[in-house]
Amino acid sequence: MNMTGAAKLAGVMGWPVAHSLSPMLHGHWLDSLGIDGAYLPLAVAPENFAEVLAALPKMGFRGVNVTVPHKEAALAAVDEADALARRIGAVNTIVVGDDGKLTGTNTDGFGFLENLKAGAPKWNAAGGPAVVLGAGGAARAVAVALIDAGAPEIILVNRTRARAEKIAADLGGPLTVWDWDDRAAVLAGANLLVNTTTLGMTGKAPLDISLDALPAAALVNDIVYAPLQTDVLAAAAARGNPVVDGLGMLLHQARPGFEAWFGVAPKVTPDLRARILENLAGG
Repeated sequence: MNMTGAAKLAGVMGWPVAHSLSPMLHGHWLDSLGIDGAYLPLAVAPENFAEVLAALPKMGFRGVNVTVPHKEAALAAVDEADALARRIGAVNTIVVGDDGKLTGTNTDGFGFLENLKAGAPKWNAAGGPAVVLGAGGAARAVAVALIDAGAPEIILVNRTRARAEKIAADLGGPLTVWDWDDRAAVLAGANLLVNTTTLGMTGKAPLDISLDALPAAALVNDIVYAPLQTDVLAAAAARGNPVVDGLGMLLHQARPGFEAWFGVAPKVTPDLRARILENLAGG
């Protein structure tokens, strides 16, 4: 790293933040592109979040990513949030303007769609219904992205039905809600199945779902990337469905922020993916 006193600064704010892969991800781009800059992990407790965020312009920061538990708080704390962030109800990327103004957006939906485009270029959101498992912040971002990409129907299925119903009421559009017990039946005719829950993640309960009704051409995506191949992806691949793992969503969602802060559009390359995977494996 060739960093000078004129280095452009960005970072990630979370609590905790030590587990974040963002410093490695952005550091890879800074090094490979030869940019005079740094991307720092910023451990910020919730009670200090607004104060630390307001201090960023005074410290010369170009902006930050925001992760758990600050995404919703960031929506209220920025000077301006774009329409996309307001629809999703959370901010994950903040840009500091030349005037010090903080502008928030959300790139999770962008990362989700770019990951699908890269992993399954022939897939088209308009090709049929999408089934989304879960009703957290990620499900909301995925639903917004699918609405904007032209999905004709988005079926939300969550263990707590009321949470899915709130997303459907907030977003409008072609969203329907089904009970968790119907999660296998709703796959009939689906063009896409997305798991946005923590089920199947390392250390969590498995995702119990039969894929028998899923059309053979339907794309299956799990936004979990630890493990990289979850049980649902393995089951889908075994029956011949195209599958896309969750790592690319993490990598692609970082691109807009990096470009805004450092002035260069980065690329998601095999080298970058390999470096992140090596870290996930503890190498």
